[in-house]
Amino acid sequence: MRVTFLAHSGFLVELDSVCLLLDWWKGELPELPDKPLFCFTSHQHHDHFNPQIFSLDDGTREIRFLLGKDIRLSAHNRKKWNLSDETAEKCAVLGGNEKIDLPNGVAVETLPSTDEGVAFLVTCGGKVLYHAGDLNWWHWEGEDKAWNRNMETDFKRYVEPLRGRRIDLAFVPLDPRLEEAADWGIRYLLALAEVKKLIPMHQWEDYRPTETFLEDCPQWAEIVLPVERLGQQWIL
Repeated sequence: MRVTFLAHSGFLVELDSVCLLLDWWKGELPELPDKPLFCFTSHQHHDHFNPQIFSLDDGTREIRFLLGKDIRLSAHNRKKWNLSDETAEKCAVLGGNEKIDLPNGVAVETLPSTDEGVAFLVTCGGKVLYHAGDLNWWHWEGEDKAWNRNMETDFKRYVEPLRGRRIDLAFVPLDPRLEEAADWGIRYLLALAEVKKLIPMHQWEDYRPTETFLEDCPQWAEIVLPVERLGQQWIL
């Protein structure tokens, strides 16, 4: 697979038979190959969702949209987003703990989020990809201790279905704003699931926490792929 980092939590993944566009809200898209395109948007936050994504339904390729449950396709929003009835019919709005089988051998599972919307687990062509969206162990210094304890409990409960699962590629938040707690979610996932490769995201273009994480945990150096620049690509 070819993976392109677009910005923040946005990635394009090109597989043999399909392309997956994940949480694209800014960043230049490379030229899209002539393959079916599945567009995933985990939730409505401005750093994950841009209604411009619907303009990709331009008649040049087969396309489907998978949206977190908080992205409401109300009449008001459809008018505001200039979303046609034809494109709206290609959208599936998903809550947590749902499963859906799609054309071209794509299967999608969702997990609830500790913030908004959902996380996606996508199976296609024998490969399993996980995009966490904002499902993370959010621990904020200065926040109420009970809130932080509840966040830990919810995070561990929501990711429990991943225990022992093989994940070929995971996209997981490593947010520098969390300071010492930035890598708690990644550490927990790597111990929970059988992750082959992991790309940190949600870094606000500050990639230093990845360096710190790999200095502290060199045993993950073959698994964690550091992000260094916009437009970066990996062939996996």
